[in-house]
Parts: sequence; C-alpha cells; structure tokens
Amino acid sequence: MTLSRRRIVTGLGALAAAPMVAGPGAAGPVVAGAVPAAPAGVSAAGLARDEDFWAAVARQFRVSPDFVNLENGYYGIMPEPVRRAYHHNVDRLNEQSSHLLRTAYKAEADKVRDRIAGLLGVTREEIALTRGGTEALQNLITGYRRLRPGDGVMYADLDYHSGQYAMNWLRSRRGVHVVRIVMPEPATRRAVLDTYERALRDHPKVRLLLLSHMNNRTGLVVPVREIVAMARQRGVDVIVDAAHSWGQLDFTLADLDADFAVFSLHKWMGVPLGAGFLVIREHRLADIDPLYADETYPATDIRSRVHSGTMNVAPFLTVDAALDFHESLTARAKQARLCYLRDRWVGRFRDAGSMDVLTPDEPGMYGAITAFRLRGRTTEADNTAIADRLMRDHRIFTVARTGMSGGDAVRVTPALFTSASDIDRLVDTLRDIA
Repeated sequence: MTLSRRRIVTGLGALAAAPMVAGPGAAGPVVAGAVPAAPAGVSAAGLARDEDFWAAVARQFRVSPDFVNLENGYYGIMPEPVRRAYHHNVDRLNEQSSHLLRTAYKAEADKVRDRIAGLLGVTREEIALTRGGTEALQNLITGYRRLRPGDGVMYADLDYHSGQYAMNWLRSRRGVHVVRIVMPEPATRRAVLDTYERALRDHPKVRLLLLSHMNNRTGLVVPVREIVAMARQRGVDVIVDAAHSWGQLDFTLADLDADFAVFSLHKWMGVPLGAGFLVIREHRLADIDPLYADETYPATDIRSRVHSGTMNVAPFLTVDAALDFHESLTARAKQARLCYLRDRWVGRFRDAGSMDVLTPDEPGMYGAITAFRLRGRTTEADNTAIADRLMRDHRIFTVARTGMSGGDAVRVTPALFTSASDIDRLVDTLRDIA
C-alpha cells in the first residue's frame, strides 16, 4: 500500500512544520527536531514498501552524499533528534562536570534503566549499563562462576570474535575445554536446531553456551528460545548475544527466555557510540561474579558486575531521545522495512549460479544483515577486493567478513535511511561484478 503525501505529513505530525537544516554531508535537507510516527491503519508489510514515508524518515539522518552506505552493522547513525539531544548532553556534561556525575546523573541513569527495562520486558534490577555490547559480553563470560576444571564451554564459528576470545580465555583461567561448532551452510531452522542438539549431545561436559541471536558475520537469526530450552535440559547455561538484534527485530527478552543476555544501544537503537547493557535475570545474579571484586555496589546489585571507571555519560543521557524515535516508528515497522530492503536485492541473486547468499529466506531467520560470496571466491583477499571495487568504482560501501568455516564473504547491511533506489544500484553493480 502506498500512502499519499497528505497522509505522510499527518502521520509525521510536526515533521512538516519543523525547521530545515542542511548540515555538512547531508543528502538533501534534514528535518530538525521531529520524530516520525508510523501512520495508523497501515500494515507493517505495506508500510515497508512506501518509499515516500521512508524518504521522510531518511530526512531525519545526516548521511554523506559521497557514497551509498550499506555497512550499517558496525555503528548505527543517530537520527537528527537524537544527534541534537546528544550535543545538548555533551554540553551539559562539559558545563556541569563532576557535579553532574556525582548528583543528578545517578537518578537519571536509573530512569534510563527503567526505560530500557520497560521496553525489553524485564526489571531495572536486572539491567546494568555498559560501554557497549562487547564489554557486556566479556563481563558475563569471564564472570560466570559455575565452571569447574574439566567442564566444557561451546560457541559457533559465526559468534562474535570478542565473545570467542573470552570463551577461549576460560581454558587457562577455569581449566575448561572449549568446543567450537560449525553452523550449517546453507542454514535452515531445522539444520540449526539439529546442529545444536547434536553438539550438546556429543559434548555432555559442556556447561556454558554462547549463542548469537543474530550474528554479525552473515546475519543469520537462530531460534534462541528452542536452543535455550534444549540446553537447559542438559544443565547448560546460555549467554545470548543480542547486540545486533535489539532495535532491528521485534522481540522482548521473554521471547528468548534467556537468563543472561547482552545488548548494544549504539547499533540499531541509534544511541551515540559507547552505550550498551547486560541483563541477568534476578534469580541468577549470584552465578555471575562481581567484576574485580567491585565494592562500589553490594553483591546483590547487578551494577557490581560492571566496573567501567569514569565514562562519557552523554550517550546514556541521550537514550530517552533514541527510544522515543524507535518507539514512534515501532520495532515491527523497522523490522519489516529492513527485511524488505534485504529481500529486494537478495531475491535477485538467490538463484544466481555465480553467487552464494549465506542467509536463508525462512521467516524469522534474517533481518537487514546478509552476506554473499561469489562462487569460488572464499578468501579474505577475494572478498576485500570485491568490497574495495564496490566502493572505488561504484561508491557503494560494504565490508568483507571473515571467520565463517565455509569461507569469507561480503556483508551488506541497509539502514532506515536506505532507499529502494540505493538497493537497485547495488543490484546493477553486483550483476556487473558477478
């Protein structure tokens, strides 16, 4: 369904009346201060195809006109209302300095935790703020205290490299053995479940499993709830890495049924760089050690599981603005749009004999992130050369990804400001390259 311009303006509320600014690098005028809202009465699938609506959303982002950015998995650009709030909070922190840190910030941080908790479906007491998903992941893995010498820990080839490193670190620190499994390629829901079921059966001493909800290499989304259930039956705890999925997919923690999880705020929620959090369900807090025997908070407070020193708190003071933007669009609409953009290019290459698409088309098993490789081009050098050619010759920015057992690939990640014409430009270019 396509919305009329009048309905778009109505749906965006103050969008039309907001002042227009054209900042450095802006691709056309940027609308300052407005928060788009998904129009009522339109299905998420219908809205996903409405280029007029998403063009209005795109005008909320200052995006360089020098290239098409299809590498949005590393860092999510702040929309304009969030960028302005962040600048305000940087100024506020700079002006008030340690007085802010020692007084008002503590209560404001609790309100941020409340806001996140409400959206994720947990309690404030189950959330601790971190400087990103990586710090959260490292804290949970290294702090997990139920391992004994001779136990095993497990991760997959597609899991985040920093998580893999932390799991490997447990070998020398905890005396455990490390099991690395290989995800099926091409993947299906059934094949993924069978892989984990077989791995857990074949390695009965495993007590801790790292599980990526959506991995950063190929974008595969796995059925977390089912894997967590089969792990529990065997006495295995699961740390879920949801850094890429939250803000990109529509879910709450209850949908994952996870006791331990990590999240990023500066990827798909549009918070400034340097913000994330970890979740430990209240009845499992004692199973994660306080970090470095932290005494700032009592052991019964989840914040004792994080010790980051003096942080730049401006990103956390900006969380409210970012979540306002997210909730105005809705997670459902964001997911539908990102999947639509991904499907628009993948659908034209899925059956191409010269290209392998590494993320399945099964509903619920992908989002925006998808990787491809040209048939026979499996090395890092091959795929770096492809990404370099896309940028050099066609001004399309992607990134080569490594670590997949089946070979390296090129990752393509659209964002909310990506247009259908951007995707069509990629399609034309890939046809030439393939």
